[in-house]
Amino acid sequence: MIVEVCVNYGVKDVVVSPGSRNAPLVIGFDEHPEVSCITIHDERSAGFFGLGIADQTQRPVVVVCTSGSAAANYYPAVVEAYYRSVPLIVITADRPSAWVDQGDGQTINQASIFGKHVRYSCNLQENESADLWEEQRELSTAMVHATNSWKGPVHINVGFNEPLYGTTEIERTAIRGLKMINGQFSLSADELALVKEGLQFGKKMLLCGQLTPKPLLNKLIAEFGDDSSVVVLVENTSNLTDKRFVHCIDRVLNSISQEELDSFKPELLITIGGAVVSKRIKKFLRESGLRMHWKIGHEFPFMDTYMSLTHSFQCDESEFFTAVSKIDYRRSISNYGSAWKQKDLLIKDKETEFFGKIPFSDLKVFELILDYIPDGAVLHMANSSVVRYCQLFDPVNTLSYYSNRGASGIDGSSSTAAGAAYSDPERLHVLITGDVSFLYDSNAFWNKYLGKNLRIIVINNGGGGIFNIIPGPSSVAQNENYFVAAHNFQGKEIAGAFGIEYKDVSGAVELESMMHWFYSFNETDRPKMLEIFTPSDLNHTILEEYFQFMK
Repeated sequence: MIVEVCVNYGVKDVVVSPGSRNAPLVIGFDEHPEVSCITIHDERSAGFFGLGIADQTQRPVVVVCTSGSAAANYYPAVVEAYYRSVPLIVITADRPSAWVDQGDGQTINQASIFGKHVRYSCNLQENESADLWEEQRELSTAMVHATNSWKGPVHINVGFNEPLYGTTEIERTAIRGLKMINGQFSLSADELALVKEGLQFGKKMLLCGQLTPKPLLNKLIAEFGDDSSVVVLVENTSNLTDKRFVHCIDRVLNSISQEELDSFKPELLITIGGAVVSKRIKKFLRESGLRMHWKIGHEFPFMDTYMSLTHSFQCDESEFFTAVSKIDYRRSISNYGSAWKQKDLLIKDKETEFFGKIPFSDLKVFELILDYIPDGAVLHMANSSVVRYCQLFDPVNTLSYYSNRGASGIDGSSSTAAGAAYSDPERLHVLITGDVSFLYDSNAFWNKYLGKNLRIIVINNGGGGIFNIIPGPSSVAQNENYFVAAHNFQGKEIAGAFGIEYKDVSGAVELESMMHWFYSFNETDRPKMLEIFTPSDLNHTILEEYFQFMK
């Protein structure tokens, strides 16, 4: 029943972690002709690996584990999937409910273990007396919550009696599915009047958070932004590019003087997509005294990130901007959007001069490596300093950008990239990660599914360099030991342990000379790793000088 319901809702990929109690599920999925099963031993890595597959395929992905603490190891990936609205179907095997808290091995209280971080949770008992109507109803309800307009992870906990390994031939039967019907978005007369009112403001800002690549939405937003009173702010994780957009938010905000600040504050803010990386724009908007804030999208309709939410439109972003494009309204003659774009263009002119004189450092490394990524590649950015550095450079419209910005933790960045590369073998997948994030998720490479389309760049600055960048930690005596937590780790041993081709560099000329080797393909089917050593005592100073120079 469980296998058939999952397949009925589009599941084709199942990530399995070995165990005994989940044997009926493993056997059932593996025997199904429409399902591809892969084995990842470490459940924490497996959860993120499945998330990476779901990212690329845009289909629900099942992860299956045995009972006990195995389920708890999925939690980081579940949290990330929840805040990024990724359809991860978490199926945990369990002892029968009568044995919970009775001292039996590998038995913990698993029902609802993920709490509020799943869209739905159900607890089933697989035995002959199980109510099939209730089981199908619960499974269908879970799958609808995972795959409907507001997607997200769901948890299906299943208690199994022994024996666990026997098989029985059964005749496949049709599964009665449950579908949620969503009508096309349309505006009532009152809503139309409201939207018209907002569109006539002279200072309108569209802020775009994390999105998967959406060509139609890109086109619609470019048309919306073709208005001198509109500024469109995007990050590379928005996967939206156009000459009219401001792509590097922090770079522009840094150049706005205190005297100019009020003139750059919007009256109407429109937000779409998921998380925004920039802390500066959050602070700026929270202090802007917005007259209206429209949030567009199905997910988290009451999330009030900028402390100003006035209207939440629960609809697809493309549907909203299609509706807006049909509204006849009097355009403002304001040059608000043009002022933002002019700032952006002036800063770009200064960048060449700055990068031409700085020494080898984290910032210099990002300037170099981002220029060399081949067209059509998928770029995966680990969290902490990596994703922040990347936001200082204009995105390339031929690349796709991904990062675990739901919970924004360093755990799972490598596993997510590995899963994405596995599910998308025709494209090159490039992971840029810091040394701590790489080490933390080293089990990402403990599997047989890594291919030659995966490239790993480890920027090793000897510890958690982010704590020298963000305000606070660097001002306390404990920073070096307890926040940066400096180390002498090198990635060569991990690369060797998992059969990854490896080279290291510690200078600009050497780095550029290595790019041909790094992106070329040879006869082996293994991924490649390039470790770049940068000066930990210099990196944060160079970044501070960058922001000072760009003002």
